[in-house]
Amino acid sequence: MQEIAIAVNNITKAYKLYDKPTDRLRESLGLSKQKRYKEILALNDVSFDVKKGECVGIIGTNGSGKSTILKIITGVLSPTMGSVQVYGRISALLELGAGFNPEYTGMENIYVNGTVMGFSREEIDARLEEIISFADIGDFINQPVKTYSSGMFVRLAFAVAINIDPEILIVDEALSVGDVFFQAKCYHKFEEFKKQGKTILFVSHDLGSVAKYCDRVVLLNKGVKNCEGEPKEVIDIYKQILVTVPAAEQRKNLEEEISRYLKPENAEGRWYGKLEVNPQLLDYGEKQAEIVDFALIDEDGKINSGIVKGSEFIIRMKVHFNEDIQDPLFCFTIKDPQGTEVTGTNTMLERIDTGIYKAGTEHVIDFRQRMTLQGRSYLLSLGVVGFAHNRFTVYNRLYDVCDINVISDKNTVGFYDMESVTTIDGRTY
Repeated sequence: MQEIAIAVNNITKAYKLYDKPTDRLRESLGLSKQKRYKEILALNDVSFDVKKGECVGIIGTNGSGKSTILKIITGVLSPTMGSVQVYGRISALLELGAGFNPEYTGMENIYVNGTVMGFSREEIDARLEEIISFADIGDFINQPVKTYSSGMFVRLAFAVAINIDPEILIVDEALSVGDVFFQAKCYHKFEEFKKQGKTILFVSHDLGSVAKYCDRVVLLNKGVKNCEGEPKEVIDIYKQILVTVPAAEQRKNLEEEISRYLKPENAEGRWYGKLEVNPQLLDYGEKQAEIVDFALIDEDGKINSGIVKGSEFIIRMKVHFNEDIQDPLFCFTIKDPQGTEVTGTNTMLERIDTGIYKAGTEHVIDFRQRMTLQGRSYLLSLGVVGFAHNRFTVYNRLYDVCDINVISDKNTVGFYDMESVTTIDGRTY
């Protein structure tokens, strides 16, 4: 009988959502006799096994509990009920670079992360050349991580996580990082793991990859295990769920739901005070210039995170300059919840010479465009960067500051709508 690598036994994960912070305080002090919270089950009595040498996929709609079960397996979260047994050393590609210090160089972060994973300096030394070669970021390996582009950041994070020779590899949508060439390298490494007989737990929305790599698939739906079995059979059931469940009724990502109860500090009087700001946003840079406010403006001129597909909208940010800066670059990026950069631009790509900005001044930058993305939630990142003393400098970057909820009554395939016009027998629809 094949040995078990991961045993998930009757896992339930519940979250308490409070309307007010005082309700949480009253309950913790035992001052409340009535229930003042709403309980949400991210997972409800989920069980499955992963055998050694097996590649098991986990699929499901957003908010079905996929990432939550991986975090419980890796020890990031504790279950409300149930238990997990893991037999073997794990490398988890969940939130790439979560432990990186932006002030340290890439080289220093390799050693820090390797030590956190349980490796000695000698063991890291033995893997160092392979990590550096895999990341392929050149001399930036000796520069502070805060100077990296988002692409370089995830390349290094992936290289560290993938090159430690684990017995069990856990992957959550991490194979879609970097450019297409780096993605090919990631998939090649993934295939190497399979050939070596490593145990793999793989979460992805890419059903083609799930069908290609997985020996067995577990389908989660609204926190409950719907079924498990052969990839093709389970994928067919998943497609039926996607067709029969209206998009508006599909459960949103749990972390987004929880964030609705968290308000950013000092929001009063600011544009972003009317948006749902990500409490875990990454804010870094040398701060010669700072993004002090931002907004999403809908077609009616109102601050609103809900943007109707096909309508015009504005991404707006206000930048305060602490020093004189020549030709700063203003930029934004829109990513999907899995971290894939879907679109974005900056003033250099738009061929704009921004000029000189004086210390002590504030300026408002608008990016106006029409929404052609498919209906779903996305994440917005903002930045102001430039070249100080002939060195690329990040003045301020705000990663995943808020969500953009695209409202649509018609979606096509993929990320965006090509706005095809259909004609049948001369009649245009």
